[in-house]
Amino acid sequence: MPVVVVESPAKAKTINKYLGPDYTVLASYGHVRDLPPKDGSVDTDNDFGMTWEVANDSRKHVKAIADALKDDNALILATDPDREGEAISWHLQEALTKRRSIKKDTAVSRVTFNAITKEAVTEAMQNPRQVDMPLVEAYLARRALDYLVGFNLSPVLWRKLPGARSAGRVQSVCLRLIVEREMEIEAFNPQEYWSVRAQLATPRGQEFEARLTVLGGDKLDKYSLKNSTAAELAVQAVASRQLKVLSVEAKPAARNPSAPFMTSTLQQEASRKFGMGARQTMNAAQRLYEAGYITYMRTDGIDMAPEAVQEARAEIEKRYGAEYVPSSPRIYKNKAKNAQEAHECIRPTDMSRDAKALKVTDDDQRKLYDLIWKRTLSCQMEGARLERTTVDIGSDDQQVVLRATGQVVLFDGFMRVYEEGRDDVADEDDKRLPQIMQGEAMKFASSLAAQAEKAGKDASVLSDDGAVLALQHHTQPPPRYTEATLVKRMEELGIGRPSTYASVITTIQDREYVRKDKNRLFPEDKGRIVTIFLLNFFRKYVGYEFTANLEEELDDVSAGERDYKDLLGRFWRDFSAAIAETSELRITEVLDVLDDALAPQLYPPREDGTDPRICPKCGQGQLHLKTSRTGGFVGCGNYPECNYTRPISGEGAEGYERVLGEDDGDEIHLKSGRFGPYVQRGEATPENKKPPRSSLPKQGKDFLPGWGPNEITLEQALTLLTLPREIGQHPDGGEIQANLGRFGPYIAHQLPDEEKPVYVNLKETLDVFEIGMNRAVEMLAEKRANPGRRGSRAAAKPLKELGEHPESGGAVNIMDGRYGPYVKWEKVNATLPKDVEPKDVTMEMAVELISEKASKGGKKKTAAKKPAAKKPAAKKKAAPKKAAAKD
Repeated sequence: MPVVVVESPAKAKTINKYLGPDYTVLASYGHVRDLPPKDGSVDTDNDFGMTWEVANDSRKHVKAIADALKDDNALILATDPDREGEAISWHLQEALTKRRSIKKDTAVSRVTFNAITKEAVTEAMQNPRQVDMPLVEAYLARRALDYLVGFNLSPVLWRKLPGARSAGRVQSVCLRLIVEREMEIEAFNPQEYWSVRAQLATPRGQEFEARLTVLGGDKLDKYSLKNSTAAELAVQAVASRQLKVLSVEAKPAARNPSAPFMTSTLQQEASRKFGMGARQTMNAAQRLYEAGYITYMRTDGIDMAPEAVQEARAEIEKRYGAEYVPSSPRIYKNKAKNAQEAHECIRPTDMSRDAKALKVTDDDQRKLYDLIWKRTLSCQMEGARLERTTVDIGSDDQQVVLRATGQVVLFDGFMRVYEEGRDDVADEDDKRLPQIMQGEAMKFASSLAAQAEKAGKDASVLSDDGAVLALQHHTQPPPRYTEATLVKRMEELGIGRPSTYASVITTIQDREYVRKDKNRLFPEDKGRIVTIFLLNFFRKYVGYEFTANLEEELDDVSAGERDYKDLLGRFWRDFSAAIAETSELRITEVLDVLDDALAPQLYPPREDGTDPRICPKCGQGQLHLKTSRTGGFVGCGNYPECNYTRPISGEGAEGYERVLGEDDGDEIHLKSGRFGPYVQRGEATPENKKPPRSSLPKQGKDFLPGWGPNEITLEQALTLLTLPREIGQHPDGGEIQANLGRFGPYIAHQLPDEEKPVYVNLKETLDVFEIGMNRAVEMLAEKRANPGRRGSRAAAKPLKELGEHPESGGAVNIMDGRYGPYVKWEKVNATLPKDVEPKDVTMEMAVELISEKASKGGKKKTAAKKPAAKKPAAKKKAAPKKAAAKD
């Protein structure tokens, strides 16, 4: 039986079903070889020879393939149909040849299929070929470039910028985009302007809203009304006039569907509609592909196979009628000049199978398939026909004119199935207008007082009758990137490829260069410092044009039009010179350059006109940029006499890296780590590698009131640093301790005959400093008597009772858990989204959350438990006076 090798066991299982017992189908489990992470893996002195090694995890998989070849002397490499897939096939062939599992008479062939269906697999098996070496060479060039940049540039960062983790050929350019966007936001000066709107009514009593476009006979632009005085005059001018309809203009309009998905647009739309990250999207798409439900998900192509187009058109007619099928098929072609090796778009393998017919329980996969199916059908549907209406309402002298716009959908076309999401707010012109006739008199209608109240007294002007309203606005800075808009921008610039977007965005977050908050990407101080360093010392290599041009050259290699070793030689000649030059610089020289480069952001003009570089604490020292393991901060040059520090994002910004004060000769620091802000006594030294530290206390998802990073005092920090607190010796032996953990306050105790400590959660955070022996012993006894429950307390009371489940019965309640509030129904516990308050949850919302959780199986992997924290050997400092113990 010929041995067929694919990447994953899921794919192997699906293909084995189609090929039957005449083939042995095995999985390589991804790449089997890689460059060892050590110097010399790419030999720049010997024609860029590359040393490969089989990963430990891959050895058993390679052995399984080698063993299978003993029984049959035919190998079919059926890895993915892209550059990475070609590389895996090449690696397998090389590794098996080195093991002598592939002999001179072994038949080795390569097959590819864009979809895992019986027809596609059968056809591929009938058209074998050899490994495509130009594609492999393009992979080799990319891997060598990534190794040379990462392996040579990262050590420079480690030496010059303590706390910097790594640099990369694509990741550093991606990080630059995020940092430069943040700097644009910080440098942005908002401009005030006002708009005026009126609530009007037709003679038939139908209300609509119109905005002021002409005042005093002059057409207004966005910034014509610069302040509240101008706005108030405009409101009076509108409110004091009789208005009638000057003109009604209706124009036909059309909207056409979006092209089918390629990798980048799928990631963007999944982010817009479901908030899914790039990696989450690709993981779900990978599983759908391996199950045979969709075509290959890493592609720059938007072409669709002719048979798929016909199948889609037939399904549209069947489901929605012939009027939804255009007279001729829609043809989509790539605009990108450097599109990767031609692949089909991402589409369902069976157009008649919608999400309801899909045999998957995973919520991500189901939602993503539904998105792909709808987008694919809609791209072959008739366009939507609309009527856009513009109505001008004004005074007889036309000194005042207001305009209302709206649209009517005459035929929904593709919009019946699918509309593309938007990154920006929907256009107000999408509203529908009532019937309005030219020459009709318009009356001022209901009050806009609610809008005025919402805006605030200083940001609104309201007419006496409440029907005319002026609102204050300010120009907005460019928005921070989401994963979707970042992918879109990288695609526009030609940076990276579809297969790299997800991993690159994940890497810069894992390196703590960027954090994701409410779906927006914020650069950390560490990421900002790294970017400014690279822009000043390696500007060429984080240049957008340079990176895009390099991608085009790599595409030329894959097309067989360029020699990859020549490409590597030209790159290495200049890059190695830049590395050598920067390696000679001292850290102080690097910081001086960065300090000057960041000066506009670090030292913006002060309102009082004083020198922004003078320390605001001592009034004498000069502020300078300094580095730390958490990134960078601004500190006073008179240290240690003056201990002033602040984050690099500016004075008054929320920043965690600062000195709170001094105690017994030690500086007490506020720092930020992977689990949030914490306080620390002194700095780490070779003699004291782990100085005492403690996280700031939380209450649910938020910091305990008065204990947040911008509120905490030296006295509070010293109180935290007394933790773990010794409550006393248990009557049966062993010390009882109170402490703050990742999941809140707790007490812990271990009897001499117990294998591990018993932990009991405390309800109130401050109890950790106040709980006495009697209560602690009682709570531990309750927990030991009822180990399956969190103490033997009475059943927790719901935060909110919603009633009986409308479909299945049983109480549905909102409970408070260790990870925050959640919906509880029988054995299903569904965590509330972060932006949803328990009081706002309706039964409908709760049922939806329960359904989603139940579809996932409701099981999560538990994290490995950390060992109990050891008590510091050093003698404890005297703690500040605390409240009396509660017994």
